[in-house]
Amino acid sequence: MKWVSVLLLALCAITLTAQTPAYRAPRTPDGKPDLNGIWQALNEANYDIEMHTARPAMALRPGPYGPVPAAPVLRLGAVGAVPPGMGVVEGGELPYRPEALAKKKQNQENWLNLDPEIKCYLPGVPRATYMPYPFQIIQSQSAIFFAYEYAGAVRNLFMKDPGPAPVDSWMGQSVAHWEGETLVVDVKGFNDQSWFDRSGNFHSDKLHVVERYTRTSPDVITYEATIEDPEVFTRPWKMSMPLYRRQEKNAQLMDFKCVEFVEELMYGQWRKKPLEP
Repeated sequence: MKWVSVLLLALCAITLTAQTPAYRAPRTPDGKPDLNGIWQALNEANYDIEMHTARPAMALRPGPYGPVPAAPVLRLGAVGAVPPGMGVVEGGELPYRPEALAKKKQNQENWLNLDPEIKCYLPGVPRATYMPYPFQIIQSQSAIFFAYEYAGAVRNLFMKDPGPAPVDSWMGQSVAHWEGETLVVDVKGFNDQSWFDRSGNFHSDKLHVVERYTRTSPDVITYEATIEDPEVFTRPWKMSMPLYRRQEKNAQLMDFKCVEFVEELMYGQWRKKPLEP
């Protein structure tokens, strides 16, 4: 009879689960799901959006028994190491075209010189979402605005399509609409300068991103981004991750306009008396 009791308990659990209603987000005055708040991703995607193992550094050189940190980052020690990550790309590897995969590998080998994050360039979309910094969604009945702590980056989401972007830019042009509980953001008009991560994953100026933000619990937004770029990839692909609400009572975006922090890196050589390397 013991197995009968276990079976009954299991059936009750299944019934209760089936009857549990889907989460319904709080509403703004116009009845839309309320996404207001400060949110942050907690993953290793900014190192590499694909699944990866730990390694000694982003910049490597051959060692006697395997790769070791490159000389410019050697003294960072464990601080400069790359933590392992499960990846956020659905289906595994990115579907690169052969010539684009070769460029990706060149980017990775020349990370110190090429990664736009090192020079505090704007992060682009979707990378702005999963950098290790919070961002704020400010939502009203007439507008939605995203503010990112990193580099003071911002996005104004058009709720009516203004037509093609007048010029290509780092953050592209975002046009949004609601599909039930989900905010859908269509982003085009990119330049080809931003990367997806520190591992050299890149795109062209034909990049097209469709984002989906769905509040699935009081403190979680489920985020999805579908990537299409026919010059770099053989087919569209998708990444997904949870975004978590910052819980501190005094949570706010702090000032991290890092441009001034890289002035020495970019322009120090032009001093009348350059500093010692």
